[in-house]
Amino acid sequence: MGMTMTQKILAAHAGLESVSAGQLISARLDIVLGNDITTPVAVNEFKKAGFNSVFDKDRVAIVLDHFVPNKDIKAAEQSKQCREFACEHCVSHFYDVGKMGIEHALLPEKGVVTAGDCIIGADSHTCTYGALGAFSTGVGSTDMAAGMATGTAWFKVPSAIRFELSGRLPKECSGKDVILTVIGKIGVDGALYRSMEFTGEGVSSLSMDDRLCICNMAIEAGAKNGIFPVDDVTMKYLENRCEREPVVYTADDDAEYESVINIDLSKIVPTVSCPHLPENTRPASELHGVKIDQVVIGSCTNGRMEDMECAWRILRGKKVKDGVRCIIIPATMEIYRECAKRGYIVDFIDAGAVVSTPTCGPCLGGYMGILAAGERCIATTNRNFVGRMGHTESEVYLASPATAATSAVCGYICEPTEV
Repeated sequence: MGMTMTQKILAAHAGLESVSAGQLISARLDIVLGNDITTPVAVNEFKKAGFNSVFDKDRVAIVLDHFVPNKDIKAAEQSKQCREFACEHCVSHFYDVGKMGIEHALLPEKGVVTAGDCIIGADSHTCTYGALGAFSTGVGSTDMAAGMATGTAWFKVPSAIRFELSGRLPKECSGKDVILTVIGKIGVDGALYRSMEFTGEGVSSLSMDDRLCICNMAIEAGAKNGIFPVDDVTMKYLENRCEREPVVYTADDDAEYESVINIDLSKIVPTVSCPHLPENTRPASELHGVKIDQVVIGSCTNGRMEDMECAWRILRGKKVKDGVRCIIIPATMEIYRECAKRGYIVDFIDAGAVVSTPTCGPCLGGYMGILAAGERCIATTNRNFVGRMGHTESEVYLASPATAATSAVCGYICEPTEV
C-alpha cells in the first residue's frame, strides 16, 4: 500500500522505507518552535530533565508574539526568561520586539521552514506550515523541551482525509471561507488525529496566503496536520527565501485515505462561524444585521499581506461605523512596514481604525481588544470558544478579512459585496 504525503515525510525523518497509519515512530526534527507563553514552561522542563544544551542552535526558533510588547509584569518575566535561554544557548532564530511577528506568519516569511520539513511547535496552530508541503504539528511544552534537547519526537503516524478541490474561488471569497466551510461540513472533531491533505486542480488557484490560512485552522477540525502539495506557487514563494533546500514529497497513487471529500471552490460563499465553536458556520448573508461592537483583522490566520490589502480596499475612503472599534494587526514587522510604505496605515487611521504592531493579543483574550459582557466581535482569528476574547458572556464570530472589514463599515455582519 502506498503512502500519503504526510506519511512519506514522516518515513523519511524516521529513517524508514515506509510507515503506516497508527505506527509509532521516532522522527528527526528540522525545527522546534516556541513562543513567549509556551517556551518558559519548556525551559523549566528542559532544566528539570538535566539538559544543558540544545541539539542545534539553528534548528530552534523562539518567537515572542503573544503578549509582546509586554502587557504586564508576568508577561515581562516570561519574555525575560526566553531572552536569557536564547542567549545562553545562542539560539539563531530568536525574535524579540522590533524583529518579531506572529510566529506562524514570521517563520515562513523568514524562510525558517520549508517544503519537506518535520516541525513541532508548542502552539496548536503550528500546523500552518503544511501550506509549504511540510509536516508540522502542535505539541505540549514538555515535548518542546525534549525536542530542543534531542532533535527528535515521537509520533503516531496519522491516517488521512483527502480534500479534492476543484474550480476557483469567487472574487469576494478567500482561503478563510474555504476552511470555515470545510469545518462546518465535517465538525470540530471531523479530522481527529488525521492528516487533512488538500489536492486537486483547484489547488493551483489558491495563493500561498490562502493555503497558510487553510492549514492554520486544520487543528480546528481536530487534525494532526494539514498539508498542500508542492507546486509552482509553492516553489515561487520558497525561491531565494529558505535556509535549506526544499524537499518535495508526493502522495502515491495508491495511498490510502479514510475518505475523500470534494470541494467545489466556485460554490464557496462568504462564511461566518458563529459562537461558540468553529463548526457553527453559516453564510454571511444569513447573519445580515447582527450588530457588532468590535472588529479584529489580524492573527496567525489572517494577518498577512493579502489580508491587509483586502481590508484596505474595503476601508479606503470609508469610515468605520460609529460605535464600532476596528483593530488591525499586521502579522509581522515586514508586513507592517509594507503597509506603511503603501500608505495603508494612514488610510486605516483615516477610516477610524487603530493599527497595532504584531501581536496575538486579542485572539486569545490577552490584550489589545478584550470584550466586556454582552459585546460582540467579528474577527479574522481562528477560535470563538466561550470567553476566548474576554468575558464569558461576550461573543466572537469568525470571518474573512473581506467580511470583517465590510462589517466594520456597516456596523453589523454583512457580506463583502455590501460596500
